[in-house]
Amino acid sequence: MAINLSIRVLRAFVVLADCRHFTRAAARCHLSQSAFSQLIRRLEEEAGTALFNRNTRNVALTAEGELLADSARRLLADIESSFAELKDRTACRKGRVAVAALPSLAADTMPRVFAACRRRFPGVALELFDGLSDRCLELVRQGRVDFALTAPGSRLAEFDSRLLLSDSFHLVCHRDHPLASKRRAGMQDLAGCELIHFARTSSVRQHLEPALADVPVLHSGFEVEHLATVAGLVANGLGVSVVPALTLFQFRRPELVAIPVDVPALVRPILFVQRKGIALSPPAAAMVKMIEAMLPVRRAARQRARSEAGRAATPRGR
Repeated sequence: MAINLSIRVLRAFVVLADCRHFTRAAARCHLSQSAFSQLIRRLEEEAGTALFNRNTRNVALTAEGELLADSARRLLADIESSFAELKDRTACRKGRVAVAALPSLAADTMPRVFAACRRRFPGVALELFDGLSDRCLELVRQGRVDFALTAPGSRLAEFDSRLLLSDSFHLVCHRDHPLASKRRAGMQDLAGCELIHFARTSSVRQHLEPALADVPVLHSGFEVEHLATVAGLVANGLGVSVVPALTLFQFRRPELVAIPVDVPALVRPILFVQRKGIALSPPAAAMVKMIEAMLPVRRAARQRARSEAGRAATPRGR
C-alpha cells in the first residue's frame, strides 16, 4: 500500500506528541487550529487508526501513536541530518575532491592549488594521484577521481574534455654546453647532441618524437620517467633534454640553463577531463575555478623563465 505523507504532516504529528495540546502545537507550526487539526486527521486516516486520545483537557498518544512517534522522530532527524550534509557540501564546508594530474602538474601547480583549497575549505578532504596520461584517464574512467589534468590519451572521445593551456617546450643543458649561449633554440640545434629522453609512454616523448624525426640527435642511453632524474643527468653533463615549460621548476639549478624552443607548433595541450554527463560536486567545481585562476600565473611565470633563461644564456666572459 502506497503511503502519501509529507514532512509537514510528520512534523505536525511530532509537535503535537510533544506539546499534547492542539492550540500550542498549531501555534508552533504557524498554522490555525483548524488547519492543524486537518493535518492530524489526514495522518490518522492514512494510518487507519487513532493516534491520539483526546478529551477536553489534554491530548495523549495511543499505543499506536507511541509506535509511530518513535519512527517519525528518527525519520525527521535523518532527513534534517541529510539536508544539513547537503548544505555543508554545497557551501564547501564538507566533501571530497580527488584529482589525477600529470607529474609536471602534480609536483608544483596542484600542491599550490591544494594549499589554497585547504585554507579556504578546511573541511574538504583532498586526494591527488600523479601519473602519465593513460593512467590519469583510467582513474577518471573508473570514477576514482572527479577530474584529471592531463595530456591527450587513448579513447579521449569517451570523456568531456577541454583545453586548459598549451604548454611550450624548453631545451635544458649544462651551463658549459655549447648551446648554453643561445637565446632561443630550434630543433636542428640539437643535431649531434646526446639527448636524454623521457619514457616512451610519457606525453613529453610522444610530442617530441615527431619534431625530432629529421634531426640527427645522439641517444644518450637514458630514458627516464622522473623530472628530477632528468635534471640530475643534465646537471652532470650526461646530455641535454627538451622539457615542457610547466616542468621548469625542476631545473632551477645554478649549473643548468633553460632555453625556449622556437618551434611554434611544438606545444603540449593540457586538458581538463571528466566523465561525460557527471556534474562536478560543489567542492570540485570550486577547485576547478582555483586551478583556472592559477594558470595565468603559471603563464606569467613561464614568461619570466624565458626572460631569465635569456639572461642566463648571455656569455659571461667566455
